[in-house]
Amino acid sequence: MIEQKKSSHTKIDSIGEFTLINHLTKNFSSKQKSTIVGIGDDAAVLNFNGNAVVTTDMLIEGVHFDLSYMPLKHLGYKSIVVNLSDLYAMGANASQVLVSIAASNRFTLEALDELYQGIKLACENYGVDLVGGDTTSSVKGMQISVTAIGATPKSGPILRKGAKENDLIVVSGDIGSAFMGLKVLEREKEVFKVNPKNQPDLEKYTYIIERQLKPEARKDIIKLLSELNVVPTSMIDISDGLSSELLHICKNSEVGCDLYENKIPLDPQLISVCEEFKLDSTTIALNGGEDYELLMTISQKDFPKIKANPSLTVIGYIKDKNSGCNLVLRDNSSVALKARGWGSKED
Repeated sequence: MIEQKKSSHTKIDSIGEFTLINHLTKNFSSKQKSTIVGIGDDAAVLNFNGNAVVTTDMLIEGVHFDLSYMPLKHLGYKSIVVNLSDLYAMGANASQVLVSIAASNRFTLEALDELYQGIKLACENYGVDLVGGDTTSSVKGMQISVTAIGATPKSGPILRKGAKENDLIVVSGDIGSAFMGLKVLEREKEVFKVNPKNQPDLEKYTYIIERQLKPEARKDIIKLLSELNVVPTSMIDISDGLSSELLHICKNSEVGCDLYENKIPLDPQLISVCEEFKLDSTTIALNGGEDYELLMTISQKDFPKIKANPSLTVIGYIKDKNSGCNLVLRDNSSVALKARGWGSKED
């Protein structure tokens, strides 16, 4: 942190752009062998032996995050994690990130320090280097753009288009909790508007709120699959909802599927809060989004390798294209699987 002077709020327009960048990134250091030149030059220089994998994402205040309940440190952490998740969804090893920030004059230097604390923590936890980016002024609010870079494994990238008939559909972790965490935060925000003296009691919502404010990318699942000698035939991360992501795989692979409602992994806290809100937990799991779990298809011959692992759940199987994409309900009837989350539009 910068030394505090008379005021603990330093306006960012009172210092130059390069001074700001140097201040925010002075505690970052490079650890990856593939980082040849990092922060401090006109561009980063990277060296990969294999194919590089690159993804980018943008977070806009008022659209993707609400600072009335999202701490800046959590926002910085989440902005890195959601991008790394895309790399892990291709089986890649994440190695570098670039971060660009546009902020209005309502944000102080100390506020950006807090944001970068979260960015630094995420970089340390996931072993990636911050190698560049940009800072600029914004007329309104804050926008964050993150580009993540990694390298494919020797076996090559895992794409969305590799699912084959009779493959098993497998998901990591549990689904739907992040969306219900958002619902709780939005409800408490409205309560606070009516009575600012009313402090919310969020203790019984700890897990689902953490899933929303501080998600984790499933780097551990990539390591687990490698240890189990399992190479998914297709994979995608769940950012837009389980149904949307599964339909992406089926469309790209030109296959159908059966997804079993009673197999979808739900956390007990999610089920309880859905009852409180009078919402159907299956609908939330299918359409909620922002779980950042990994959805994959694997060959049936690999089932013995994963069947005893608590981190992976078989939730259905791939069928031929003419069978369509179906949700098999608890009474064994089936309905067409529809995407109603963030990813429902064609992209």
